[in-house]
Amino acid sequence: MIEGAVLNDVRGFTKSRVILTAAELDLFTRLDKKQATADDLAKELKCDQRCLTRLLDALVALQLLSKQDGLYQTSERGVLLSAEHPETELPMVLHLNGLWETWAGLTETVKTGANSKRKSVSERGDDSLEAFIGAMHVVGRSLSREIADSYDLFPFRKLLDIGGATGTYTMAFLEKNPKMTAVLFDLPDVITMAEKRLEEEGLLERVELVPGDFYKDVLPEGCDLALLSAIIHQNSPQENLDLYGKIHRALVPGGKLLIRDHVMDPDRTSPPQGTLFAINMLVNTKGGDTYTFDEIRNSLETSGFGEVKLVRKGERMDSLVEAKKV
Repeated sequence: MIEGAVLNDVRGFTKSRVILTAAELDLFTRLDKKQATADDLAKELKCDQRCLTRLLDALVALQLLSKQDGLYQTSERGVLLSAEHPETELPMVLHLNGLWETWAGLTETVKTGANSKRKSVSERGDDSLEAFIGAMHVVGRSLSREIADSYDLFPFRKLLDIGGATGTYTMAFLEKNPKMTAVLFDLPDVITMAEKRLEEEGLLERVELVPGDFYKDVLPEGCDLALLSAIIHQNSPQENLDLYGKIHRALVPGGKLLIRDHVMDPDRTSPPQGTLFAINMLVNTKGGDTYTFDEIRNSLETSGFGEVKLVRKGERMDSLVEAKKV
């Protein structure tokens, strides 16, 4: 019984690879629009007909496609992987597909401390950056509102969202506190994506968009709340120290920093998702990691912050640490 459960976990990569390849080929979008035979799809996508048929049949077995009289169509379960769905999860799947090769370098990473297969998002090209930013929106769609509901935002007047991607958390915070304005700080290509999304949501007038690189540039000043949402795990301890120092200098006196991330228990074996995410950082970053509360607190206090508190403990990268500029 135990052996079977372990082997099921080990074999899990086979299902993943089938779904990732289907996403690469954009089969779910294509078959959401119109049903088709394997032969039709093979000609359209320039694929081997026999191999594509086996892939399609596996997707039927996974209940992501339906098949009737030789015609395939996206199922009710698979429709979330269509680019046409308003709550599509396709960007996250494409982002995970980009991680496939780096995860294949885990053994090398553990043995040598470095991963020759590692590439940054920017090194993988524009499609990879778009998939990554889209994936962050997929993850944050509902969680951002949950976080906004769980934290008292009403004492604050101006938010600095550092590395805020297309503004998912900025939007949630502004919707929760109608009196708040924001500064969204991210790379120039990302800021362009953010501008479009904020305009679509009718929030652009309340947001100042500032292009920059928080590893190199000075942060915008004058805000009383700074947000680091899913940022610190990609950094080494020294990179976080440097970033905390920049934030401390940018905040107004008495301003607060809010960190959303995995916060590990002292023995680093919980939350379970955090342990796997630490591996993700091993194979995809030079020095990133998941951190315990004590590690976060010590770095923040070294950078001049005080009153460091764990204000929310979660299992899904939804823990919150608050610190005050003193």
